[in-house]
Amino acid sequence: MSDPEVKARLAARFREVNGDHPMTADDDAYVTAWFTDLEALCRATGRDADQVRRLMLAGRLPLPGYLRSDGAEMVPSDLFGLAEQAGGPDALEGWFLAHWDDQTTAREEWAAYLDGQYVCLRSVTPRNIQCKDALVTAIEAAPTEPDAGTPAWTRRLHALVDELDALEPPFTAYDRLRFAGPVSRDRCVDAVRARHPRDA
Repeated sequence: MSDPEVKARLAARFREVNGDHPMTADDDAYVTAWFTDLEALCRATGRDADQVRRLMLAGRLPLPGYLRSDGAEMVPSDLFGLAEQAGGPDALEGWFLAHWDDQTTAREEWAAYLDGQYVCLRSVTPRNIQCKDALVTAIEAAPTEPDAGTPAWTRRLHALVDELDALEPPFTAYDRLRFAGPVSRDRCVDAVRARHPRDA
């Protein structure tokens, strides 16, 4: 049985990071479809859920991506994947940071990873984080390219958008509250496709 104190501390930490925003029925349905209940994941993988919560609070595993309105801590189904690749939670930080040459950027990405806010990726890996950042940068810079608006430019732009689309889940209204505005899918996928339709 879960320790109510540890669970409450994790919920408080989650709200400290994300703000205290309501989860609607649609939000709950979204996270149930796209994420996994931490308790269920721990049962399936033979882990103690309270120990995992303590690792999250200690900054050795990422916080949940969402708290469902019933209090369930919702996490990616591959939550433990990076720690396993690294050789365990104790080795995770060094392994993660080593994927960036610029250690200032590496530390910023590590902090975002620990905050559980990489809900913008279907699978959270250093490579996918880097790929997403590069795609967003390229899409946002595309209108300044010399051949902007030409058919060749439009094809290149849509190839970038399609690649980003494949990396990102749909998002939910709760995300737009905690991130205080449009998310990357809104700006770099939906808006771009609406503004620059594909060639016929």
